[in-house]
Amino acid sequence: MSARRPRLLRAALLALLCCAALRATAQPTRIDVVTPLAPALAAHGPWPVGVRTLTATAPDRVDIPRTVADGYVVRGPRRFTLEVWYPATLAAGQVAGTVYRVTTRDPSVSGTLAGRAVRDAAPAPTERFPLVIVSHGYPGNRFLLAHLGEQLASRGYVVVAIDHPESKYEDQQTFASTLYHRPTDQLFVLEEIARQAAPGSGSVLSGHVDVEHAGLVGYSMGGYGVLNAVGAGFTDAATRLPSAPPLGLLRERAASSDAYRQSRDPRIRAAIAIAPWGMQTGFWDGDGLSAVTTPLLFIAGSADTVAGYETGTRAAYRAASNSDRWLLTFANASHNAGAPVPAPAETYVATPGRTPGFLHYADPVWDSVRMNNIVDHFAVAWFDRYLKGDGEKSAFLAEGGGTRDLHGFLPHTSTGLTLEHLSPQP
Repeated sequence: MSARRPRLLRAALLALLCCAALRATAQPTRIDVVTPLAPALAAHGPWPVGVRTLTATAPDRVDIPRTVADGYVVRGPRRFTLEVWYPATLAAGQVAGTVYRVTTRDPSVSGTLAGRAVRDAAPAPTERFPLVIVSHGYPGNRFLLAHLGEQLASRGYVVVAIDHPESKYEDQQTFASTLYHRPTDQLFVLEEIARQAAPGSGSVLSGHVDVEHAGLVGYSMGGYGVLNAVGAGFTDAATRLPSAPPLGLLRERAASSDAYRQSRDPRIRAAIAIAPWGMQTGFWDGDGLSAVTTPLLFIAGSADTVAGYETGTRAAYRAASNSDRWLLTFANASHNAGAPVPAPAETYVATPGRTPGFLHYADPVWDSVRMNNIVDHFAVAWFDRYLKGDGEKSAFLAEGGGTRDLHGFLPHTSTGLTLEHLSPQP
């Protein structure tokens, strides 16, 4: 065989691999698939879904990267991009479906996701809908839980997903920024949506959002923010950790702060914390978590090595002793249990010298679509129960798992799941 022949074979093989990669990325990755194994409330609801991109600016916030660099508190505007899904009224000729062009875990790779929403559709005029705010991980972006945004909107919610500055794939900064800003970002967006929802605001949301019945969903560092936003003050020890923001800034939201203890927003009626980071590193203790009275749904994988399970999410679930709380566990799942959308097809091929972006979204045991269907199901039951007062949805929150089928699942299809419940202490 000539020296030229192996080179030609290698070139042909490379061409085939490139063609396979191109085929994989030819179609957007769908975020709205509901499989025949999905539980009952994963089915799309009765409302057409609209989606819009809005912006908001908090005019005077601590600039953590500049504060770290300069050694004194630097303040400035903090700008947000928000993706808003909502019940819509479709005009003649409008067909359900849109494509989201997203930055992926490798910022040099763009991805495309496809869903059911209609870009800039008119909001449904008939009523106001409860608000759900969604907060991504570190790093992440506002599309990381887009499956949940579309699903809840189809069930009669206005869902606002935040792009957290300095915590996105393309602008990831020091971890101290995420530690400091995450809960206050969530609370700022609640206040901003309340402003835009007010009659006469001139916003497309005016008159369409019931901010008095609001919920929070957070994944990983978003879950960290959720727990603090609903009353779990940080330990004093956490405010002094090397990774903490400088100048003791985290003490503003510590359990020992009188101002923090009085700051809980009563409009937040329920929350979901998916793999919330922080318990395993000492950001909370029993005293801090016992201050939470908001109903909480914790979701976790039992093999989570990022936020921890026994010393992480499960420990936080047990310690939140004054909350009516549930824990949904995916057996053997990792940190990505349920939250991220299916990995964009463009992430299947790694950029040379980089870790494949696919691993950021996927779980080594569970299928992403299956997990998304399950999380969507429980989120609908949860928020219908606590934001809409639908007592019938309590049946879907009955404890079970293992050999005991969970309510709303086909027989023998809740294997690998466990749902537990603890009531507030007397």
